[in-house]
Amino acid sequence: MTVDVDLRRSPLGHRAAELADVLVEEPFLPQLDVRTDAEFALGLRLPEVNRVTGDEHRAALGLGPDEHLLIGVTGTEPGHRSLVDVSAARTTLRLHDREVLEALCSLDLHPGVFVPGHCAQTLLARVPVILWRLDAGYRVLVRNSYAGHLATALLDSRQVTSGVAQ
Repeated sequence: MTVDVDLRRSPLGHRAAELADVLVEEPFLPQLDVRTDAEFALGLRLPEVNRVTGDEHRAALGLGPDEHLLIGVTGTEPGHRSLVDVSAARTTLRLHDREVLEALCSLDLHPGVFVPGHCAQTLLARVPVILWRLDAGYRVLVRNSYAGHLATALLDSRQVTSGVAQ
């Protein structure tokens, strides 16, 4: 007899209520790291560096000249140097407040510069992340082991930017 048991645990699930005013965690988002020179992978056109093709449900993020992160897709496909499932390595945070991010990030996040369809590998509160500009807000992909630290930094940033610093 086989029993399907989901043993995955969200890195921030226990803090959902505390974080609700600043961010929403989107754990277990399917993520595939692809190293290739191809134009397409798993049905997605692969973009240039720091650009995104697709939408927030199924997308390709250009991380380097031959490196892409596919979001919301699973599977394998021949013809690429490497195709690795990295879904368990990161959690995803969704934020809407640009000022909270700007306090922790050196990138120019002005809406006229970092527009929807752009992404970047950067540091937030000295934590390596992938920052993705959506039509409404941002997605931050962060390693699970750094998620708690980053969440706390985002909460602190929210207090400072809203004038509620203690």
